[in-house]
Amino acid sequence: MSGSNSATIDTVKRKIQFLQQQADEAEEKAEQLQRELDSERQARERAEADVSSLNRRIQLVEEELDRAQERLATALQKLDEAEKSADESERGMKVVESKVLKAEEIMEMQEMQLKEAKHIAEEADRKYEEVARKLIILESEQERTEERAEHSESRGRHMDEELKVMDQSLKSLMASEEEVLLPEIN
Repeated sequence: MSGSNSATIDTVKRKIQFLQQQADEAEEKAEQLQRELDSERQARERAEADVSSLNRRIQLVEEELDRAQERLATALQKLDEAEKSADESERGMKVVESKVLKAEEIMEMQEMQLKEAKHIAEEADRKYEEVARKLIILESEQERTEERAEHSESRGRHMDEELKVMDQSLKSLMASEEEVLLPEIN
């Protein structure tokens, strides 16, 4: 009988060791999943920071675009004013022949202003196109960053679910161990 009890005790000890080993492995897996979850959270936070940074860059580009449009409007206004002045100068030249020299000087000055205004308008157009291209690139980058952030959040949720399953398995193993140990104690 004592040999039988000894064999039973050895069997129970082996089961306890096996259950303890499974519990340790489950705990290690849970810790690993927690580390992976923490890493995913950090990646998500970095992605969100990237999105925020890109939003700020977009805002700055939009502000630059607004300034370029204001400069373009000013240049167009100057161009319009220069054209009106040129028309007035031509009329004055026809009316008064004695003011021809003065009118020619005014016209030359107005032509320079017109060239300058055209140059400003061309420069503003070029900058506008450049800003529009940058805006398209930034919007594309923002979409990719948002997709990465969504992917990270999805992985985080999946890891949370795996962690819950592992926790339930660990609790189940511990309950099984207690069930095995309780009859021995009684």
